[in-house]
Amino acid sequence: MNGNQRRPTLRDVAARVGTTIPTVSKVLSGRSDVSDDTRSAVLAVIAELGYRLPAGRAATTRGSRMPSADLVISGIEGTWANRALIGVERAAVDAQIDLIVSVARGPDDSWLTRLLSRPSHGAVLALVNASNDQLAALSAAAIPVVLLDPVTQPPDFVPSVGAANWDAGRAVAEHLIGLGHHELAIVAGRRDQLYSQARIDGFRSAAESAGATLPPERIIHANWSRAAARDAGIALLTSAHPPSAIFACSDTMALGIYEAAREIGTTIPGALSVVGFDDLPEGEWMTPQLTTVRQPIADMGAAALRMLLRMPGRTGIAEREQLSTTLVIRESTGSWVE
Repeated sequence: MNGNQRRPTLRDVAARVGTTIPTVSKVLSGRSDVSDDTRSAVLAVIAELGYRLPAGRAATTRGSRMPSADLVISGIEGTWANRALIGVERAAVDAQIDLIVSVARGPDDSWLTRLLSRPSHGAVLALVNASNDQLAALSAAAIPVVLLDPVTQPPDFVPSVGAANWDAGRAVAEHLIGLGHHELAIVAGRRDQLYSQARIDGFRSAAESAGATLPPERIIHANWSRAAARDAGIALLTSAHPPSAIFACSDTMALGIYEAAREIGTTIPGALSVVGFDDLPEGEWMTPQLTTVRQPIADMGAAALRMLLRMPGRTGIAEREQLSTTLVIRESTGSWVE
């Protein structure tokens, strides 16, 4: 916004929606006595106009809030969520603030209304695919947000913390190529997820640089599912030109590849090398023990909360922080001699 542009007001939002100023205020304060259609329309117009709570009122609101912060996470099952929670909680203890945890379930935006309705220093959104309208509503209500492992590319005004997924994918490919593997495959997560695509792109970059074979049909999206990864593994290993190494973009999907190899009699690592991602405890329980990428999930959670607490008063392009990963070499990768 330049100096000649008037800052949008609640009245502007209400007029564009065709509702009242009190109704817009109810949406921004997380009140439940607003219809879903009206709430959606208000959120869309807030994003369109770029409405923000006036600076003086925002400062007053921030100062009146209790010492607490929110963690909104896509699910609480599994080791990833547990490690993220440990990291965020550790940073909250260091900052002497309470942590409130809630779950964002699918398209339901009840997590948003809960955030808008209570005092908070702000929120860390972990693996939550928040829409631009939702993020704009939080910004308008002067509630800072940091995305932990953003699902899609964040808007410029929203900071984020993640892992160096592109570098990790490249490191995996370099490891496999260094062992003599040139017939490669990837079993990836979802097509529309930023971190999933980054792992593929990094892996593909190293493969292409080394002249390794990675045709499109050997990049299969199994949507983080163990069962789907098993099916993908069977399809790859029974094809006319099977790969000698597979990069599974999660340890859970690597387990599915193990199951596929066992079903068709392919030995690991004798006839097939496998690399996972996450370094979950399950990787060390697998036979053979899984070579995988360790991402510092707890450290990422702690960094996200510390970033959140630095935000009030900052202007300009939002921070982006990527934490380094580590390739943990175990027993599931071995040399390949054609």
